[in-house]
Amino acid sequence: MKQKQAAVFDFHRRFQTENDCIEALAKLKWPKGFKCPRCGHSKSYSLDDRREVECAKCKHQTSVTAGTLFHKTRTPLLKWFYAIVLISTDKGGVSALRLSKQLGLRYATAWLILHKLRKAMADRDAGRTLCGVVEVDDAYFGGRRKGKQGSRKDKVPVIVMVESDEGHCGYLSMVVVEHADLDNAERVIENGLEPNQFVRTDNSKIYNSVSKIGHGHKNTPVTPDIADEELPCVNKAISLAKRFMLGTHHMLRPAHLQLFLNEFCYRFNRRHSEPKIFEKLLHLCVSTSPILLPDLRG
Repeated sequence: MKQKQAAVFDFHRRFQTENDCIEALAKLKWPKGFKCPRCGHSKSYSLDDRREVECAKCKHQTSVTAGTLFHKTRTPLLKWFYAIVLISTDKGGVSALRLSKQLGLRYATAWLILHKLRKAMADRDAGRTLCGVVEVDDAYFGGRRKGKQGSRKDKVPVIVMVESDEGHCGYLSMVVVEHADLDNAERVIENGLEPNQFVRTDNSKIYNSVSKIGHGHKNTPVTPDIADEELPCVNKAISLAKRFMLGTHHMLRPAHLQLFLNEFCYRFNRRHSEPKIFEKLLHLCVSTSPILLPDLRG
C-alpha cells in the first residue's frame, strides 16, 4: 500500500497539466531531440495545441502522439496517464466502470483505453518462451458462480505455464484454448517453451505428448491437498489470477479473457520491478503502433 501511495504521489507531482504529459511523450519519442519524419531536420515549432509540431525546414506537421498508442485520441493525455498509473499500481486491476467514474469518461472510452493497454501488454510479451523447469496445468475461468462447486460448465479453459526454480516462480504464460485436450496442450507447450526443457504436470492425459515433442517430463498424480507441494508455482499463479478476475471484473466476456490474462501476466512477470511499471507502460505506449477497435474484438 505504501508503495502504491508513493507511486501515485510521484505521479501527481510530475503530471499536473496536459503540457506535462506532452513534454514527457516528446522526450520518449525523440530522446535525442526532435527529428522530422519527412526530411530529418532537427528544428521545429509548436502549434496551438502543443501536441502538433511543424518542421522549421519542410513545414511538415506531426504530433507527439502520431504512430503511438495515443494516435488520434480525443481523450486528454492527462486522463490517459491517470489510467496508466492506476493499471500499473493496483494489483486488483481496474475495471472500465471504475475508470469511467474516476476520470469522468464514457464507459465505452474507458473500456477502449484499458483494452488498448492490455493489447499493448500482450504484444510486448508475444513470442517470449519459457525455459528451465516449467510447471504446466490447465485451469477454468469465468462461468456462473452458482450451482455445483467445481463445475466446468460455461467456463473457459486456459493452459498455464510458469518457470519454477525450487518453488520460486519465474516467467508466467496463460493461453486461452477452445478445449483442454491433448492437441491444444501440445500446441501451447510447443509454442511457449524453448526446445529441450523439463516439464512438470499432473497425470492428466492431455500432457501425454510432452516427451514426444522433445521435453523431459515428470507427471505426478496431484490431489488438492498436495497440489501446492507438487506444482507450487502454477497453482499460486492460477489462484492469484482467479482472485484478480473475481475481485474486479465481474462481467467478463469469454472473448476478452485473453486480454485480461495478458494484463495479469504482464504485471506478474514484472512484480520485482513494480515501481518501474508505470515508466515501462509509458515507454510501451510510445513504441506501440496504433491499435484499432477491430484489433480488440474476439
